[in-house]
Amino acid sequence: MSQSSEYVLGSSAEAARRLEIQDRHFAAASEQLLDFLKLRPTDRVVELGCGPGMFSRRILKRLGAGGTLVAVDSAPGLLDQAKAMLGNTAPVNYQPTLADAAQLGEWLDGADVVCGRAVLHHIPMAEFTIGRLCGRVRPGTRLGFMEPDFRAPLARVAHLEAAGHKELEPLRVWATVINELYLIRRISPCVGATLATAFTDAGCRSVQAAYAEFPCNDLVIDNMIMFYDEVGETLAKLGIIARAECTRQQGLLKKVPPGSPAVWGVHLVSCEA
Repeated sequence: MSQSSEYVLGSSAEAARRLEIQDRHFAAASEQLLDFLKLRPTDRVVELGCGPGMFSRRILKRLGAGGTLVAVDSAPGLLDQAKAMLGNTAPVNYQPTLADAAQLGEWLDGADVVCGRAVLHHIPMAEFTIGRLCGRVRPGTRLGFMEPDFRAPLARVAHLEAAGHKELEPLRVWATVINELYLIRRISPCVGATLATAFTDAGCRSVQAAYAEFPCNDLVIDNMIMFYDEVGETLAKLGIIARAECTRQQGLLKKVPPGSPAVWGVHLVSCEA
């Protein structure tokens, strides 16, 4: 069974803009995860699935002259964008690395910290990668990941829609679409929900966990709308939703009342190998 971490969304400049918006509403949770990891100025940090470098930028701000960031991604387009944004960052040793995060290469050697944001849910059967990672790094290595759950919050949305809140239909449709896309690609739409248990079962110590969800605001809605732009053709080819219906749903999303309930959240987990 393949366990490639091939990115199921896009790697274009437009995709990077969506990820930049996502970084803005991930801000508090991202900083909380880095607080959990207690980064030291001289740490060697390996980031899995760095994408266009938004989370990398947050990591670099916490490292000093003796620190190193090895930023790993398998999408050349996104990695090139990260290099363009972060390549002149000083005084930290920044090492962009084109590789499949699921393959756990030599770039892990000597890591003090291994982390990632929204990367494990792009790896089929991510729990195997978690177990192998915990066995691959040296004892005491700090591990920290932030991963989504696109499933549990749907119970609230379904309950409210059934109670007459028809304005929530586009939230339910969007959540259904992204779940179907992930399941077709054999990746988990809710790996975050079991992340702490997976690291515990892999023998890690000092497991710390937190959860954050994102009630609908302008940033969240923009992210959903851009998702349809990014993968609309793919969704149509897979028979999940027609391109014209994507456009209709984008219009409905713009009318969702601010503060409507979250349709997804993220779990933060840190531990020691």
